[in-house]
Amino acid sequence: MPIWNAEYESMPREALAALQLRRLQATVEWVYERVPFYREALDASGVRPKDIRSLDDVRRLPMTDKTALRDTYPYGMFAVPLEEVVRVHSSSGTTGKPIVVGYTKGDLNTWSELTARIASAAGVTSKDRVQMAFLYGMFTGGWGMHYGIERVGATVFPAGAGNTERQLMMMQDFGTTVLVCTPSYALYIAEVAEKAGIDIRSLPLRVGLFGGEPSGEGMREEIEKRLGILATDNYGLSEVMGPGVSGECEYQCGLHMAEDHFLFEVVNPETGEPVAEGEEGELIITTLTKEAFPVLRYRTHDLTVLDTSPCACGRTAARMRKVRARTDDMLIIRGVNVFPSQIEDVLFKIEGIEPHYLIIIDRAGAMDDIEVQIEVAEEIFSDVMAEMVAFTKSVSERIYSVIGLHAKVRLVEPGTIERTAGKAKRVLDRRRSD
Repeated sequence: MPIWNAEYESMPREALAALQLRRLQATVEWVYERVPFYREALDASGVRPKDIRSLDDVRRLPMTDKTALRDTYPYGMFAVPLEEVVRVHSSSGTTGKPIVVGYTKGDLNTWSELTARIASAAGVTSKDRVQMAFLYGMFTGGWGMHYGIERVGATVFPAGAGNTERQLMMMQDFGTTVLVCTPSYALYIAEVAEKAGIDIRSLPLRVGLFGGEPSGEGMREEIEKRLGILATDNYGLSEVMGPGVSGECEYQCGLHMAEDHFLFEVVNPETGEPVAEGEEGELIITTLTKEAFPVLRYRTHDLTVLDTSPCACGRTAARMRKVRARTDDMLIIRGVNVFPSQIEDVLFKIEGIEPHYLIIIDRAGAMDDIEVQIEVAEEIFSDVMAEMVAFTKSVSERIYSVIGLHAKVRLVEPGTIERTAGKAKRVLDRRRSD
Protein backbone atom coordinates (compact mmCIF):
# COMPACT_ATOMS: atom_id res chain seq x y z
CA MET A 1 0.00 0.00 0.00
CA PRO A 2 1.31 3.50 -0.77
CA ILE A 3 2.88 5.62 1.97
CA TRP A 4 1.05 8.92 2.35
CA ASN A 5 4.09 11.06 3.19
CA ALA A 6 7.21 9.04 2.46
CA GLU A 7 9.53 11.99 3.15
CA TYR A 8 8.68 11.84 6.85
CA GLU A 9 7.23 8.36 7.34
CA SER A 10 10.31 6.71 5.77
CA MET A 11 12.91 9.21 7.01
CA PRO A 12 16.28 7.72 8.04
CA ARG A 13 16.33 7.51 11.82
CA GLU A 14 19.43 9.69 12.14
CA ALA A 15 17.72 12.49 10.22
CA LEU A 16 14.56 11.94 12.25
CA ALA A 17 16.47 12.34 15.52
CA ALA A 18 17.98 15.62 14.30
CA LEU A 19 14.53 16.90 13.33
CA GLN A 20 13.10 15.86 16.69
CA LEU A 21 15.83 17.72 18.56
CA ARG A 22 15.25 20.96 16.62
CA ARG A 23 11.52 20.73 17.23
CA LEU A 24 11.95 19.81 20.90
CA GLN A 25 14.17 22.84 21.48
CA ALA A 26 11.63 25.10 19.76
CA THR A 27 8.75 23.63 21.78
CA VAL A 28 10.50 24.08 25.14
CA GLU A 29 11.25 27.71 24.28
CA TRP A 30 7.64 28.19 23.08
CA VAL A 31 6.06 26.94 26.29
CA TYR A 32 8.60 28.70 28.53
CA GLU A 33 7.70 32.02 26.99
CA ARG A 34 3.96 31.50 26.67
CA VAL A 35 2.61 29.08 29.31
CA PRO A 36 3.01 30.24 32.94
CA PHE A 37 2.53 26.67 34.25
CA TYR A 38 5.55 25.42 32.29
CA ARG A 39 7.69 28.45 33.00
CA GLU A 40 7.18 27.94 36.74
CA ALA A 41 7.76 24.17 36.46
CA LEU A 42 10.96 24.62 34.43
CA ASP A 43 12.23 27.30 36.78
CA ALA A 44 11.56 25.01 39.73
CA SER A 45 13.56 22.26 37.98
CA GLY A 46 16.42 24.63 37.24
CA VAL A 47 16.04 24.08 33.50
CA ARG A 48 16.07 26.74 30.78
CA PRO A 49 15.31 26.20 27.08
CA LYS A 50 19.04 26.60 26.23
CA ASP A 51 19.78 23.54 28.42
CA ILE A 52 18.11 21.18 25.92
CA ARG A 53 21.08 20.09 23.81
CA SER A 54 20.20 16.45 23.08
CA LEU A 55 17.12 14.27 22.95
CA ASP A 56 18.22 12.67 26.22
CA ASP A 57 17.73 16.06 27.85
CA VAL A 58 13.98 15.54 27.57
CA ARG A 59 14.34 13.66 30.86
CA ARG A 60 15.27 16.93 32.53
CA LEU A 61 11.85 18.35 31.73
CA PRO A 62 8.96 18.07 34.20
CA MET A 63 6.22 15.54 33.54
CA THR A 64 2.63 16.66 32.96
CA ASP A 65 -0.49 14.80 34.04
CA LYS A 66 -4.25 15.28 33.98
CA THR A 67 -4.22 17.04 37.32
CA ALA A 68 -2.27 19.96 35.84
CA LEU A 69 -4.63 20.17 32.89
CA ARG A 70 -7.68 20.20 35.15
CA ASP A 71 -6.14 22.70 37.58
CA THR A 72 -5.62 25.17 34.72
CA TYR A 73 -9.16 24.69 33.31
CA PRO A 74 -10.27 25.87 30.86
CA TYR A 75 -7.58 27.83 28.96
CA GLY A 76 -4.63 28.02 31.35
CA MET A 77 -2.42 25.68 29.29
CA PHE A 78 -3.03 27.45 25.98
CA ALA A 79 0.11 28.92 24.43
CA VAL A 80 -1.69 31.34 22.10
CA PRO A 81 -4.41 33.95 22.64
CA LEU A 82 -7.94 32.59 22.32
CA GLU A 83 -8.51 34.62 19.14
CA GLU A 84 -5.87 32.42 17.45
CA VAL A 85 -7.68 29.24 18.52
CA VAL A 86 -10.07 28.06 15.81
CA ARG A 87 -11.27 24.81 17.42
CA VAL A 88 -11.80 23.63 21.00
CA HIS A 89 -12.42 20.02 22.06
CA SER A 90 -12.72 18.47 25.50
CA SER A 91 -12.83 15.17 27.33
CA SER A 92 -16.13 13.81 28.64
CA GLY A 93 -15.53 15.25 32.10
CA THR A 94 -17.27 12.32 33.80
CA THR A 95 -14.92 12.47 36.77
CA GLY A 96 -14.94 16.24 37.30
CA LYS A 97 -13.95 19.17 35.13
CA PRO A 98 -13.20 18.14 31.54
CA ILE A 99 -9.80 18.60 29.94
CA VAL A 100 -10.07 21.38 27.38
CA VAL A 101 -7.75 21.43 24.35
CA GLY A 102 -7.35 24.00 21.59
CA TYR A 103 -6.15 24.04 17.99
CA THR A 104 -4.82 26.78 15.73
CA LYS A 105 -5.26 26.59 11.95
CA GLY A 106 -1.76 25.15 11.83
CA ASP A 107 -2.67 22.50 14.42
CA LEU A 108 -5.71 21.43 12.39
CA ASN A 109 -3.55 21.13 9.29
CA THR A 110 -1.10 18.92 11.21
CA TRP A 111 -3.95 16.85 12.65
CA SER A 112 -5.51 16.11 9.28
CA GLU A 113 -2.07 15.27 7.87
CA LEU A 114 -1.43 12.69 10.60
CA THR A 115 -4.85 11.05 10.38
CA ALA A 116 -4.42 10.94 6.61
CA ARG A 117 -1.25 8.93 7.21
CA ILE A 118 -3.13 6.48 9.41
CA ALA A 119 -5.98 6.09 6.95
CA SER A 120 -3.55 5.56 4.08
CA ALA A 121 -1.54 3.01 6.07
CA ALA A 122 -4.73 1.01 6.62
CA GLY A 123 -5.35 1.04 2.87
CA VAL A 124 -7.83 3.89 2.45
CA THR A 125 -7.64 5.64 -0.95
CA SER A 126 -9.58 8.30 -2.84
CA LYS A 127 -11.77 5.52 -4.25
CA ASP A 128 -13.17 4.57 -0.83
CA ARG A 129 -16.51 5.41 0.78
CA VAL A 130 -15.92 5.80 4.50
CA GLN A 131 -18.63 5.49 7.15
CA MET A 132 -17.74 7.46 10.27
CA ALA A 133 -19.60 5.74 13.12
CA PHE A 134 -17.67 7.62 15.79
CA LEU A 135 -19.11 10.23 18.12
CA TYR A 136 -18.78 13.79 16.88
CA GLY A 137 -19.31 16.79 19.20
CA MET A 138 -16.57 17.66 21.72
CA PHE A 139 -14.98 14.19 21.41
CA THR A 140 -11.83 14.35 19.24
CA GLY A 141 -12.25 10.93 17.60
CA GLY A 142 -14.88 11.69 14.99
CA TRP A 143 -13.58 15.06 13.83
CA GLY A 144 -9.93 14.03 13.80
CA MET A 145 -10.43 11.04 11.54
CA HIS A 146 -13.01 12.86 9.41
CA TYR A 147 -10.64 15.51 8.09
CA GLY A 148 -7.76 13.12 7.56
CA ILE A 149 -9.91 10.81 5.48
CA GLU A 150 -11.16 13.76 3.43
CA ARG A 151 -7.53 14.75 2.90
CA VAL A 152 -6.86 11.34 1.40
CA GLY A 153 -9.69 12.12 -1.02
CA ALA A 154 -12.14 9.46 0.11
CA THR A 155 -15.88 10.11 0.33
CA VAL A 156 -16.99 10.48 3.98
CA PHE A 157 -20.40 9.57 5.40
CA PRO A 158 -20.53 11.37 8.82
CA ALA A 159 -23.01 8.89 10.28
CA GLY A 160 -22.09 9.51 13.92
CA ALA A 161 -22.50 6.88 16.62
CA GLY A 162 -25.60 4.84 17.36
CA ASN A 163 -28.80 4.03 15.43
CA THR A 164 -27.33 0.74 14.29
CA GLU A 165 -30.17 -0.18 11.95
CA ARG A 166 -29.56 3.06 10.07
CA GLN A 167 -25.82 2.34 9.99
CA LEU A 168 -26.58 -0.96 8.28
CA MET A 169 -28.95 0.69 5.82
CA MET A 170 -26.21 3.13 4.85
CA MET A 171 -23.71 0.33 4.41
CA GLN A 172 -26.08 -1.43 2.03
CA ASP A 173 -27.41 1.60 0.13
CA PHE A 174 -24.31 3.81 -0.01
CA GLY A 175 -21.80 1.04 -0.70
CA THR A 176 -19.59 1.67 2.35
CA THR A 177 -16.07 0.26 1.91
CA VAL A 178 -14.44 1.51 5.15
CA LEU A 179 -15.87 1.57 8.68
CA VAL A 180 -14.50 3.84 11.44
CA CYS A 181 -15.71 3.25 15.03
CA THR A 182 -14.79 1.56 18.31
CA PRO A 183 -14.01 -2.16 18.00
CA SER A 184 -16.83 -3.13 20.38
CA TYR A 185 -19.33 -1.19 18.27
CA ALA A 186 -18.11 -2.95 15.13
CA LEU A 187 -19.00 -6.26 16.77
CA TYR A 188 -22.39 -4.90 17.76
CA ILE A 189 -23.04 -3.86 14.15
CA ALA A 190 -22.18 -7.42 13.11
CA GLU A 191 -24.54 -8.81 15.75
CA VAL A 192 -27.47 -6.61 14.66
CA ALA A 193 -26.81 -7.49 11.02
CA GLU A 194 -26.87 -11.21 11.78
CA LYS A 195 -30.18 -10.90 13.62
CA ALA A 196 -31.63 -8.96 10.68
CA GLY A 197 -30.44 -11.55 8.18
CA ILE A 198 -27.94 -9.16 6.56
CA ASP A 199 -24.73 -10.75 5.30
CA ILE A 200 -22.17 -7.98 5.85
CA ARG A 201 -19.50 -10.12 4.23
CA SER A 202 -21.37 -9.82 0.94
CA LEU A 203 -21.21 -5.99 1.04
CA PRO A 204 -18.33 -3.88 -0.37
CA LEU A 205 -16.99 -3.25 3.17
CA ARG A 206 -13.29 -4.18 3.20
CA VAL A 207 -11.38 -2.17 5.86
CA GLY A 208 -12.01 -1.06 9.44
CA LEU A 209 -10.13 1.65 11.36
CA PHE A 210 -10.78 1.12 15.05
CA GLY A 211 -9.79 3.08 18.14
CA GLY A 212 -11.16 4.75 21.23
CA GLU A 213 -10.81 1.71 23.51
CA PRO A 214 -8.35 -1.15 24.16
CA SER A 215 -8.85 -4.35 22.19
CA GLY A 216 -6.87 -7.53 21.87
CA GLU A 217 -6.02 -9.87 19.03
CA GLY A 218 -9.01 -12.04 19.94
CA MET A 219 -11.38 -9.16 19.29
CA ARG A 220 -9.59 -8.28 16.06
CA GLU A 221 -9.95 -11.85 14.82
CA GLU A 222 -13.63 -11.85 15.71
CA ILE A 223 -14.21 -8.55 13.86
CA GLU A 224 -12.34 -9.74 10.78
CA LYS A 225 -14.25 -13.02 10.75
CA ARG A 226 -17.71 -11.56 11.23
CA LEU A 227 -17.34 -8.50 9.00
CA GLY A 228 -14.94 -9.97 6.45
CA ILE A 229 -12.55 -7.02 6.62
CA LEU A 230 -8.99 -6.02 7.46
CA ALA A 231 -9.21 -4.55 10.96
CA THR A 232 -6.56 -2.00 11.92
CA ASP A 233 -6.00 -0.29 15.25
CA ASN A 234 -5.11 3.36 15.79
CA TYR A 235 -4.21 5.36 18.89
CA GLY A 236 -4.52 8.90 20.09
CA LEU A 237 -5.62 10.98 23.05
CA SER A 238 -7.15 14.43 23.27
CA GLU A 239 -4.41 15.77 25.54
CA VAL A 240 -1.75 15.52 22.84
CA MET A 241 -3.95 15.85 19.71
CA GLY A 242 -6.57 13.13 19.31
CA PRO A 243 -6.38 10.27 16.77
CA GLY A 244 -3.31 10.40 14.57
CA VAL A 245 -0.63 9.70 17.15
CA SER A 246 -0.05 6.18 15.80
CA GLY A 247 -1.73 3.58 13.63
CA GLU A 248 -1.26 0.19 12.01
CA CYS A 249 -0.32 -0.62 8.45
CA GLU A 250 -1.57 -3.69 6.59
CA TYR A 251 1.02 -5.90 8.31
CA GLN A 252 -0.64 -5.34 11.72
CA CYS A 253 2.69 -5.64 13.56
CA GLY A 254 2.41 -2.61 15.80
CA LEU A 255 1.23 0.98 15.45
CA HIS A 256 3.53 3.30 13.49
CA MET A 257 4.19 6.40 15.58
CA ALA A 258 4.26 9.96 14.22
CA GLU A 259 7.77 10.57 15.53
CA ASP A 260 8.29 13.75 13.53
CA HIS A 261 5.47 15.38 15.55
CA PHE A 262 5.80 13.64 18.92
CA LEU A 263 8.70 12.52 21.09
CA PHE A 264 7.90 9.21 22.75
CA GLU A 265 9.38 7.68 25.88
CA VAL A 266 8.51 4.42 27.62
CA VAL A 267 9.31 4.49 31.32
CA ASN A 268 8.87 2.50 34.49
CA PRO A 269 5.62 4.00 35.86
CA GLU A 270 6.90 3.75 39.43
CA THR A 271 10.34 5.31 38.99
CA GLY A 272 10.01 7.32 35.79
CA GLU A 273 13.23 5.75 34.51
CA PRO A 274 13.34 4.61 30.86
CA VAL A 275 12.94 0.92 30.13
CA ALA A 276 14.87 -0.99 27.49
CA GLU A 277 13.39 -1.38 24.03
CA GLY A 278 11.10 -4.41 24.07
CA GLU A 279 10.16 -3.96 27.74
CA GLU A 280 6.71 -2.81 28.81
CA GLY A 281 6.32 0.59 30.40
CA GLU A 282 4.19 3.71 30.52
CA LEU A 283 4.04 5.81 27.37
CA ILE A 284 5.13 9.43 27.84
CA ILE A 285 4.51 11.91 25.00
CA THR A 286 5.96 15.35 24.29
CA THR A 287 4.38 17.29 21.43
CA LEU A 288 6.89 18.72 18.97
CA THR A 289 4.76 20.87 16.65
CA LYS A 290 1.59 21.81 18.57
CA GLU A 291 0.97 25.55 18.68
CA ALA A 292 -2.16 26.14 20.79
CA PHE A 293 -1.83 23.30 23.30
CA PRO A 294 1.70 21.88 23.52
CA VAL A 295 2.50 19.48 26.35
CA LEU A 296 5.79 18.34 27.84
CA ARG A 297 6.23 14.71 28.85
CA TYR A 298 2.54 13.92 29.19
CA ARG A 299 1.82 10.83 31.29
CA THR A 300 -0.66 8.78 29.27
CA HIS A 301 -0.87 5.96 31.87
CA ASP A 302 -1.03 3.61 28.87
CA LEU A 303 1.23 0.57 29.01
CA THR A 304 3.00 -0.42 25.82
CA VAL A 305 6.24 -1.67 24.24
CA LEU A 306 8.34 0.10 21.59
CA ASP A 307 9.88 -1.56 18.53
CA THR A 308 12.29 0.25 16.19
CA SER A 309 13.02 -2.74 13.93
CA PRO A 310 12.25 -2.27 10.21
CA CYS A 311 8.69 -2.89 9.00
CA ALA A 312 7.96 -4.58 5.69
CA CYS A 313 5.78 -1.63 4.67
CA GLY A 314 8.83 0.64 4.37
CA ARG A 315 7.98 3.06 7.18
CA THR A 316 10.91 3.74 9.49
CA ALA A 317 9.00 5.18 12.45
CA ALA A 318 9.06 3.21 15.68
CA ARG A 319 6.02 1.05 16.37
CA MET A 320 4.14 0.67 19.62
CA ARG A 321 2.32 -2.43 20.77
CA LYS A 322 -1.45 -2.11 20.96
CA VAL A 323 -2.41 -0.63 24.31
CA ARG A 324 -4.20 -3.29 26.32
CA ALA A 325 -3.90 -1.86 29.82
CA ARG A 326 -3.42 1.36 31.74
CA THR A 327 -1.67 1.92 35.03
CA ASP A 328 -4.91 3.40 36.39
CA ASP A 329 -7.02 0.49 35.06
CA MET A 330 -5.32 -2.01 37.29
CA LEU A 331 -7.66 -3.69 39.77
CA ILE A 332 -6.28 -4.82 43.12
CA ILE A 333 -8.37 -7.79 44.20
CA ARG A 334 -7.41 -9.61 47.41
CA GLY A 335 -3.97 -8.08 47.05
CA VAL A 336 -3.53 -9.36 43.48
CA ASN A 337 -2.95 -6.98 40.56
CA VAL A 338 -5.41 -7.74 37.76
CA PHE A 339 -5.89 -6.07 34.37
CA PRO A 340 -9.24 -6.58 32.58
CA SER A 341 -7.32 -7.33 29.39
CA GLN A 342 -5.94 -10.51 31.00
CA ILE A 343 -9.46 -11.84 31.48
CA GLU A 344 -10.52 -10.76 27.99
CA ASP A 345 -7.62 -12.70 26.45
CA VAL A 346 -8.77 -15.85 28.23
CA LEU A 347 -12.41 -15.47 27.18
CA PHE A 348 -11.68 -14.90 23.50
CA LYS A 349 -9.85 -18.23 23.32
CA ILE A 350 -12.86 -20.25 24.51
CA GLU A 351 -15.24 -21.64 21.90
CA GLY A 352 -18.85 -20.63 22.41
CA ILE A 353 -18.24 -17.39 24.32
CA GLU A 354 -19.60 -14.29 22.61
CA PRO A 355 -17.37 -11.13 22.50
CA HIS A 356 -19.25 -9.36 25.29
CA TYR A 357 -18.44 -9.63 28.99
CA LEU A 358 -18.66 -7.71 32.26
CA ILE A 359 -16.32 -7.98 35.25
CA ILE A 360 -18.03 -7.17 38.55
CA ILE A 361 -15.96 -6.54 41.67
CA ASP A 362 -17.78 -6.47 45.00
CA ARG A 363 -16.89 -6.70 48.66
CA ALA A 364 -18.49 -9.12 51.09
CA GLY A 365 -17.28 -8.10 54.54
CA ALA A 366 -13.51 -7.78 54.34
CA MET A 367 -13.18 -10.01 51.27
CA ASP A 368 -13.30 -8.93 47.61
CA ASP A 369 -15.35 -11.02 45.21
CA ILE A 370 -14.94 -11.12 41.44
CA GLU A 371 -17.69 -12.23 39.07
CA VAL A 372 -17.31 -12.49 35.32
CA GLN A 373 -20.53 -12.38 33.33
CA ILE A 374 -20.13 -13.80 29.86
CA GLU A 375 -22.49 -14.12 26.96
CA VAL A 376 -22.48 -17.55 25.38
CA ALA A 377 -23.89 -18.96 22.17
CA GLU A 378 -27.32 -20.58 22.36
CA GLU A 379 -25.86 -24.06 21.87
CA ILE A 380 -23.84 -23.73 25.08
CA PHE A 381 -26.99 -23.63 27.16
CA SER A 382 -27.99 -27.16 28.06
CA ASP A 383 -30.81 -28.90 29.89
CA VAL A 384 -28.17 -31.04 31.55
CA MET A 385 -27.05 -29.15 34.64
CA ALA A 386 -23.82 -31.11 34.88
CA GLU A 387 -22.72 -29.85 31.46
CA MET A 388 -23.38 -26.23 32.40
CA VAL A 389 -21.50 -26.60 35.67
CA ALA A 390 -18.57 -28.22 33.90
CA PHE A 391 -18.40 -25.40 31.36
CA THR A 392 -18.44 -22.61 33.96
CA LYS A 393 -15.87 -24.48 36.05
CA SER A 394 -13.62 -24.83 33.02
CA VAL A 395 -13.83 -21.09 32.28
CA SER A 396 -13.14 -20.22 35.93
CA GLU A 397 -10.09 -22.50 35.99
CA ARG A 398 -8.68 -20.91 32.85
CA ILE A 399 -9.11 -17.44 34.35
CA TYR A 400 -7.44 -18.66 37.57
CA SER A 401 -4.47 -19.97 35.59
CA VAL A 402 -3.82 -16.43 34.36
CA ILE A 403 -4.73 -14.09 37.24
CA GLY A 404 -4.33 -16.45 40.20
CA LEU A 405 -7.82 -15.74 41.58
CA HIS A 406 -10.98 -17.80 41.56
CA ALA A 407 -13.70 -15.86 39.78
CA LYS A 408 -17.37 -16.72 39.83
CA VAL A 409 -18.41 -17.24 36.23
CA ARG A 410 -22.00 -16.47 35.33
CA LEU A 411 -23.37 -17.40 31.90
CA VAL A 412 -25.91 -15.02 30.39
CA GLU A 413 -27.84 -15.17 27.14
CA PRO A 414 -26.71 -13.25 24.05
CA GLY A 415 -27.81 -9.61 24.14
CA THR A 416 -27.92 -9.45 27.95
CA ILE A 417 -24.84 -7.27 28.47
CA GLU A 418 -25.36 -3.61 27.56
CA ARG A 419 -24.11 -2.47 24.15
CA THR A 420 -22.89 1.03 23.40
CA ALA A 421 -21.79 2.99 20.35
CA GLY A 422 -18.91 4.46 22.37
CA LYS A 423 -16.43 2.80 24.68
CA ALA A 424 -17.65 -0.52 26.02
CA LYS A 425 -18.10 -0.76 29.79
CA ARG A 426 -16.13 -3.83 30.84
CA VAL A 427 -15.74 -3.34 34.60
CA LEU A 428 -18.22 -2.56 37.36
CA ASP A 429 -16.32 -1.98 40.61
CA ARG A 430 -18.95 -1.75 43.31
CA ARG A 431 -16.31 -1.26 45.99
CA ARG A 432 -15.86 2.33 44.83
CA SER A 433 -19.32 3.22 46.11
CA ASP A 434 -18.46 2.03 49.63
